[in-house]
Amino acid sequence: MTQSTFIIIAIDGGAAAGKSSTSRGLSERYSLMHVDTGSFYRATTLKLMEAGIKPSNDSTLENGLASLKLGTMLSNNTASITIDNWVPDHSIRSQAVNDNVSHYAALPKLRSFLLDYQRSLADVARDRGFDGLVMEGRDIGSVIFPEADLRLYLHADPAKRAQRRAKEGISDSIEKRDRIDSSRKAAPLQVPKGATLVDSSELSLDEVIEKVATMIDSIRSS
Repeated sequence: MTQSTFIIIAIDGGAAAGKSSTSRGLSERYSLMHVDTGSFYRATTLKLMEAGIKPSNDSTLENGLASLKLGTMLSNNTASITIDNWVPDHSIRSQAVNDNVSHYAALPKLRSFLLDYQRSLADVARDRGFDGLVMEGRDIGSVIFPEADLRLYLHADPAKRAQRRAKEGISDSIEKRDRIDSSRKAAPLQVPKGATLVDSSELSLDEVIEKVATMIDSIRSS
């Protein structure tokens, strides 16, 4: 792979494993478009909740999703989803969304609804002149981009992840969310076959980025 070749990096892992910070750092270092798919599910969850559509109400879910118009807004290196021209804000990190997002994200219809949109962001990155795409989530290397140039699974001790969440001012049950996300039938949280595991428990952010950068440099020079 030459230096000019477009590269796709898929980063999966549970909550507070370091996906976002690592992805942003790699984005800046290698001129990659950064995509946080977790925010997509949070934003969609909020919109469905506001419309009074519950995860258990399958009949209204399909119509509710069909009515949503998705778009993309680029801020620096990060691509954000827009829904009906609404740009997600701090409200997607509310306690109500924290408590419900895993239940909505487990819905096959919701995951199917967002699938093509997520894959289309590689073309957005190319069109905007980026050298590649770094996408983070829970099914990127297994479902969205199973043939990505580099597939990573970040993990860390649950206690460490809970501490990180607390520093962000977010109170949610790390283990409960992992259990729900890992046990859902549609695109469960799992280590993608062939992915590289990175344990961030005892590593600083810079150390994690350097560890992954070594892998990227090896791919780009091959």
